Amino acid sequence: MNVAVILAGGAGHRMGLDIPKQFVTVYGKPVLLYTLEGFQNHPLIDAIEVVCIEGWHDVVWAYAKQYGIDKLKWIVAGGNSGQESIRNGVYNLEDKLNDDDLVVIHDGIRPLVEPAVLTDVITKCKKYGNAVTSMPYNEQIFVINEKNPETTTQYIPREKLRRVSTPQAYGFRLLDDKYHEAFEKKIGIYESSYTNTMMVELGVTLHFAAGSDKNIKLTTVDDLELFKAYLKRDKKT
Repeated sequence: MNVAVILAGGAGHRMGLDIPKQFVTVYGKPVLLYTLEGFQNHPLIDAIEVVCIEGWHDVVWAYAKQYGIDKLKWIVAGGNSGQESIRNGVYNLEDKLNDDDLVVIHDGIRPLVEPAVLTDVITKCKKYGNAVTSMPYNEQIFVINEKNPETTTQYIPREKLRRVSTPQAYGFRLLDDKYHEAFEKKIGIYESSYTNTMMVELGVTLHFAAGSDKNIKLTTVDDLELFKAYLKRDKKT
């Protein structure tokens, strides 16, 4: 079984909104529903779990009923950090999944995941045991001079870099074991840590899957406008 864990635990402070950004309505539909529809409509996804900010669980169930998201099986409370939220979602599946089942982790505020990207991350995970969506990095990266942060004498060749985002897929036994290990050892669970960075800190080799520039994360108001532009373009084409 392939289960999608959709993270919808953010509060949206960086957008300066009164409601969590995943529930902002765009052209009559909440952002989260665009995300859920992408997984609902994909033939390789069997079930969906949403990790949701407190106070919004009933809203998500209501939206799922309204928009026909019948693959939604569980809603779990988020934590105090992104890693705690993912952990809560993973632990909730312990009595529901088998070791060889597959879990796809995805940000609820990445509403434009393309079917081909989702297919590739699942296919690569089935082959290698894990897979992370990635793209080449096309900008120049320089390292800050510690003695003078306004200068630099070192750069990282962009050919050595990949941008990694979600969706990410992991075999359930690996995923569950590593979250228990990470929280027991206090490794890879702080600040901007995510499942992929945690895995690397715990010694796991990750495998790249296909990505897309369209797979934007709605963090700022400008991102929201870009999302609207993509929707308008897709409607025209």
